[in-house]
Amino acid sequence: MASAERAAEKKSKINLILNDISSGDEKKVLEGLKALKVNGDDKVILPIIEVWSKGVSQKTADEIVTFIGDIKSTTSAQTIMDVLLDDQYNNIHLPLLTTIWNSKVDYSEYIVDFVNIAIKHDFMVALECLTIIENMEGPFEEHHMLDAEISLREYAEKHNEEKSDDDKKVQMILEISKLIKSFDEHIM
Repeated sequence: MASAERAAEKKSKINLILNDISSGDEKKVLEGLKALKVNGDDKVILPIIEVWSKGVSQKTADEIVTFIGDIKSTTSAQTIMDVLLDDQYNNIHLPLLTTIWNSKVDYSEYIVDFVNIAIKHDFMVALECLTIIENMEGPFEEHHMLDAEISLREYAEKHNEEKSDDDKKVQMILEISKLIKSFDEHIM
């Protein structure tokens, strides 16, 4: 019974902290982030990202980036990827991506998602995705490499037909393609 009471107490405490973070009061948000470093779990990531996405001061945004970058839970990767794949959060993709390549969490299984994010978004997002992919240690699954190569090939075919003005992004996608091919050669 004591264990259940502690769990309920912790959940209540986390909910109070999340209320402070949602308050819009910068002081409460910053104090809440500090408290969640000690008391939080993966369930606090999305509420924090929602507050961030609605707009916060640069100081608060920096603290959120640090908070997310410091997460060591491997299960947090799925939540972060869900946010990156949701267009509702496009306004924070770039800083959120920087938390990933600074993170201790392995995102290797999401390599196809990073390729698709790079293809879908602008040059700066593609650059961040390249940096993330460069820092992946693997191991990579063959079907992930094939899916990534298919996406890159489709992008190349579409780009050749359209002749876009975004040459820097095309170069970035070519770099990603070379990297994927080198990973794929290591698998073979």
